Amino acid sequence: MSAVKHLDTMDFEQLPLVADLPVPMGPAAPLPVAPLGASGVVSHSESEVAANKAAAKPAVAKAPAPKVHLALPEGVPAYWEEACRQLMRRDRVLKRLIPQLSSQALLPSGQEHCSDQAFTTLARSIVGQQISAKSAKTLWNKFAKLLVEMQPEQVLKLKVDDMRGAGLSARKVDYLVDLALHFTENRLRMAQWPEMGDDEIIAELMSIRGLSRWTAENFLIYYLARPNVLALDDPGLIQGISLNYFSGDPVSRSDAREVAEAWKPWCTVATWYIWRSLEAQPVA
Repeated sequence: MSAVKHLDTMDFEQLPLVADLPVPMGPAAPLPVAPLGASGVVSHSESEVAANKAAAKPAVAKAPAPKVHLALPEGVPAYWEEACRQLMRRDRVLKRLIPQLSSQALLPSGQEHCSDQAFTTLARSIVGQQISAKSAKTLWNKFAKLLVEMQPEQVLKLKVDDMRGAGLSARKVDYLVDLALHFTENRLRMAQWPEMGDDEIIAELMSIRGLSRWTAENFLIYYLARPNVLALDDPGLIQGISLNYFSGDPVSRSDAREVAEAWKPWCTVATWYIWRSLEAQPVA
């Protein structure tokens, strides 16, 4: 991502306990008695009692504020809507941003957890490194034309000269070959990813040459749709936090992490909307 998204922790205040009041001593006042059949006739004392009873009735609770309607597209992760509602309750910036961008949401590419989709997602991230989104798209299209299908076995059959001729640098060719070997030699535990923690998957992906933590975190977001990924290495997220929370002042990783405390366990959702606030176009 270039600069070019907890459980509900809202606390409820406890009402203070009312201290016992002293009981006045002295002769008890006689109870007011209304004459039988005196319909509608109420003594002064009874009026006061009725008024006191009315005053003692609890105030009628105000109706809860109407929920903001989120026009989310189909295919979003199952947790997305609830995460949005919690984030809007906790965070003043997201309370403003999410309704403005509610027609947009993350549409993960790895819902079927297909090996070819995973390979394609990671290959695109390698091809798009260090270049603009527009250049990345052009370069990817040229590379894809060299293959009958985007599969690791097909990449290993390509000649280096053909890949270089498509515009790939020698380093990116090396990275793509190593990526393909990780898939063909079953070095990645894809079948276990659903049960593995985020950090475990990140470490496994970073064993591939050319895949940084930033790339691995983007994979967790865009492919695996993990809900609580905070990509602090992403300059777009840092810029978005700076503009939305600090009026454009410089922001450190520590500052960003402190802001994101209110986002847990939905850091992916919050990060995604911060990115969208910058109209960022992800490569991976």
